[in-house]
Amino acid sequence: MPANEKELNCYLFDQLSILERIEAITDDEKVLKQIALERKQIERKLYQKPPLLNSDNN
Repeated sequence: MPANEKELNCYLFDQLSILERIEAITDDEKVLKQIALERKQIERKLYQKPPLLNSDNN
């Protein structure tokens, strides 16, 4: 489990990179549809408002 928000963001960016690499090598519509769904879920976590930690609490 990530210890802080920065570590969590790095983990989420790694997940996005994996999806991009898979997307680059497939033409399967089912796979591309699933990748889009996974990307949306990851980006929702990555760009959440408000962030996990308020800058006032750091």
